[in-house]
Amino acid sequence: MDRWLQYSGMNSRTATPFQQSEELASAFELLAEMTRAFADTLEIEATLKRALAMIAEHLHAEAGSLWLIDESGSHLECMASVGPNPITGMRLGIDTGIIGRSIRENVCQTVLDVSSDPNFSVSVDEESGFETRSLLCAPMSFSDEPLGAIELLNKLTNENRCFDESDIHPLEVLTSSAALSIANARMAASLVEHERVRRELELAAEIQRNLLPSPRPQPFPVCGVNIPARTVSGDFFDILPLPNGRIAFCLGDVSGKGMNAAMLMAKTASLYRCLAKTVDSPGALLHALNEEICETATRGMFVTMMAAIYDPESGSVSAANAGHEPLLCHHPDGSYSSHAAEAPPLGILTGTEFPEFKIALSGGSLYVFSDGLTEATCESGEQLGPDGLKKMIEKFTHKPVNERVDAIIDDVGELELRDDLTLLVVADLGPAD
Repeated sequence: MDRWLQYSGMNSRTATPFQQSEELASAFELLAEMTRAFADTLEIEATLKRALAMIAEHLHAEAGSLWLIDESGSHLECMASVGPNPITGMRLGIDTGIIGRSIRENVCQTVLDVSSDPNFSVSVDEESGFETRSLLCAPMSFSDEPLGAIELLNKLTNENRCFDESDIHPLEVLTSSAALSIANARMAASLVEHERVRRELELAAEIQRNLLPSPRPQPFPVCGVNIPARTVSGDFFDILPLPNGRIAFCLGDVSGKGMNAAMLMAKTASLYRCLAKTVDSPGALLHALNEEICETATRGMFVTMMAAIYDPESGSVSAANAGHEPLLCHHPDGSYSSHAAEAPPLGILTGTEFPEFKIALSGGSLYVFSDGLTEATCESGEQLGPDGLKKMIEKFTHKPVNERVDAIIDDVGELELRDDLTLLVVADLGPAD
């Protein structure tokens, strides 16, 4: 009982039973009203001002302000104010004045005469034109994380306008209620934002899936798959049959993660689909893509990419490699040949030329992949690597190309993916009938 009387600003020895009961009811009613106000809306700024007004009225303060720490953690911003000289929007350094001291020490500050306290900052009074005689300042925190503070100025019911010790407890309780509501509102806003981002990522992932080529009727000599490590992928591939019976294909890997990488992936994939229909040279195609990406891509981003054309009549591949993983050819006699990049990734330097080279499959198969495949790790932390990939190739080399791709992906699925995985296989099936 005595504590609640302290909350209400009364002394248990001088208060009558009727006054005690009335003040207790008032304190509980204010807490309930503040809780309802915060629960009814996510419009936190308007609710903060309303709560501050109720607190100031309950403690008979001439003015009050509610301060929150900004995102940088270095400044305080006044989010709400009541009284004759509003200061909403004012900013102070986190170490400034009584408010800063209250937050640093996480203790309610009572200053009966501000002129005698060297920590009192006159800058607010000078800017607002208000005269502060005494103040009460309580820190707001949640789970040991400082949020800000509530400051009350000049008690109207005292002749000297000074607060006293009996005002500390009610302000601490009401400030704690406000802090909890602020934390809840921020978490609710974070959940709403998280849901919005999740929906946008799902939409982006759907757009990316639509950019990938549709499965071809089997048997078809070129087959690929993309497995994102996250919702969206920075990898892409395309397979484009040309009118002369040849097949254009590519595989790319955009640097970075997240939406920026996904947007550059979508742009590069779309440009490839457009240019590959008319540019009959993988090197020239990569040159055109490079000029566009250098001009418009976000600084520091680039694309490793392999572009090629498979000719079923000759059983050969004409390719150009812009900083991508080496192409791996598995020959019919069981041997391998590797074809490394001779030019940097797209988006690094304008005017770059991309040399072309030929690979004679002669009944063998060509494997093109992103580093997400060879960097997949087992439980021991060991990466699959080129040797592990070769073992998988040899394990499934007897399967048709589409089944071979699926089998390799199934085996890799037992490993931990740390990056997007894309695999494209070209099997030399000989000239079409």
